[in-house]
Amino acid sequence: MLTKKQHELLMFIHHYLEDRGVCPSFDEMKEALDLKSKSGIHRLITGLTERGFIRRLPHRARALEVLKLPDAVLPEGLKNRNTKPSTGSPKENVVQAEFGNRSGDNSSADNGIVNLPLYGRIAAGLAIEAVTDPDSFVDVPQSMLDGGKHYCLEVAGDSMINAGIHDGDTVVIRDCNTAENGAIVVALIDNEEVTLKRLHRKGNTVALEAENPEYETRIFGPDRVKVQGKLVGLFRQY
Repeated sequence: MLTKKQHELLMFIHHYLEDRGVCPSFDEMKEALDLKSKSGIHRLITGLTERGFIRRLPHRARALEVLKLPDAVLPEGLKNRNTKPSTGSPKENVVQAEFGNRSGDNSSADNGIVNLPLYGRIAAGLAIEAVTDPDSFVDVPQSMLDGGKHYCLEVAGDSMINAGIHDGDTVVIRDCNTAENGAIVVALIDNEEVTLKRLHRKGNTVALEAENPEYETRIFGPDRVKVQGKLVGLFRQY
């Protein structure tokens, strides 16, 4: 049984998809349900997922699958048969769409998939500012994670290419403020720049080392660099 807000959101998404062929944004969902926070939309989507009304497609950011609707809105002949059919046209079987702006924690579903925020692009070359407000999420296998909070970033640049990290890859980061020498980390420099590099500490210096001979190792004082996470995995699209 759905709550009133879950029912409202499901029907809003369903009708929006039927009318426009794309999923509403989180801002549109929030406005339609008269909610103050996007995190409320995330909780409603999680609840609909757990109850089998919608599904997030693994390894695809911003993809939803509508599996069924409440019996109360179906024609009489379709009640008690309200599940995803195995035959028919793609439009009859499933409605998929891209959507953005979800916020929440690393909650996992029964299928072992964890929903991680995608915080935007991070430089694996020259340092750029990382986005801190997620505009999309990525479904990641629970087995890839090692406890604690995690998030994802999209790589921009080629300075870590010899470590197998390419431009356009999505890296999975464990949120932490320290890491062992030699680890690949998300480093905040002078509270302004964020970059993905290999960390080396020696005496009173911190070195951020690229994995590409075309880039120089950057040396900083210990107070200029803060670790914001450690690399634990990546995804690549072909």
